[in-house]
Amino acid sequence: MKKNSIGSCLRACACSGPGRHAARRIVVLRSRRAYEEAVRELARAGIKPLRAWTSSRILCLRLDRRVSWRELRRHPELRSLEKDAVVRALGSGGCARCGSGRRLGRPLRRGKSCRGKGHPCGKLPWNIRRVEAPAVWRRTLGSGVRLAVIDTGVGPHPDLCVAGGVNVSGGKSKSYRDDNGHGTHVAGIAAGRGSGGGPLGVAPGASLYAVKALDADGFGSLSSILDAIEWCIRQRMDVVNMSLGLPPGSRSAALRRVVRRARKSGLVLVAAAGNAGVRSGGIDVPASYPETIAVAASDRRNRIAPFSSRGKGIDLTAPGDEICSCWLNGGYEIDSGTSMSAPHVAGGAALLLAANPGLPSAAVAPVLKRWAKPLAGASRRAQGAGLLQLGRIGSVFYPGTHPFLRRRR
Repeated sequence: MKKNSIGSCLRACACSGPGRHAARRIVVLRSRRAYEEAVRELARAGIKPLRAWTSSRILCLRLDRRVSWRELRRHPELRSLEKDAVVRALGSGGCARCGSGRRLGRPLRRGKSCRGKGHPCGKLPWNIRRVEAPAVWRRTLGSGVRLAVIDTGVGPHPDLCVAGGVNVSGGKSKSYRDDNGHGTHVAGIAAGRGSGGGPLGVAPGASLYAVKALDADGFGSLSSILDAIEWCIRQRMDVVNMSLGLPPGSRSAALRRVVRRARKSGLVLVAAAGNAGVRSGGIDVPASYPETIAVAASDRRNRIAPFSSRGKGIDLTAPGDEICSCWLNGGYEIDSGTSMSAPHVAGGAALLLAANPGLPSAAVAPVLKRWAKPLAGASRRAQGAGLLQLGRIGSVFYPGTHPFLRRRR
């Protein structure tokens, strides 16, 4: 018996609108031909995908639970069929209930307000000095590098200069303004300018872009993260920070495909390792992907923070315990989590690229890992190569003959 086309299978399973029997699914197709046929067949039935990523051959649409998906699942042109899973921010709220209801570690410290005159953190807080960012600033502040923060939005804040952005969170608003605080905090660590009296970020001269993919509660969907990464590819970002994730062991062929495409397009992808602690069972997704730089958290005493996830795939460690940075309404707050660690590395990557304009993106992780400082008493599964150290950017220049130097994109 002749097998139905992938387009016919999808059309038979799809719904045209929301309802009690509609299930939101992400469909990953194997070929461009299959993708185009699927879109064409759905259009004939009057069904428009919720989201579509042509370059990655991925669709997000509603499927009808009342019909069998058996033929669709078994179709040779289908790479995967997966739920539009819940993605969460990995700061203090990163240990809150995820979509599955599973608790992910203990609550983290947050809420120490730093508002008003006489800023208690100062212009150069301990974490910025610990990664040696000030030693680089005589040479570069990160200007000319596009740094995107995929998060709950950014600002407005007097210490932050947002060059542009987008809202892909799926809400009615088109604004990339932060309505949670997490994204603004992360952005301040990566690229805070200190112009409002607060602390400087690692790369205060980088061009900051706000990509709002998470809502006011710090949650988003897998499809919104795919949208966010695709936007970064199209807009030719240089560095992307993702202080968010899916729990350890999660699998997503869609996310892996888009992350791989971003990496091949020349983007440096930095991701938080997770906040599930010693018994995490691994690190979060997408930090667990080899295409990303996975970052663990350390404290003031150069120890791995108790909440920081352990597991194979961690690349670097950066400060993540009690970090002071920008917050909502022009304020400042102290927060903890691997969410706070990741932007140190994202800012460091921006400084490295700005200081060495010919350096390819593939060289960033190896160089930063080579310069890292191993922390005493911590395994590689906890710290990766060690604590981020940026001081050598100020004195080391990679000549055009360096083996890494071909083309960045």
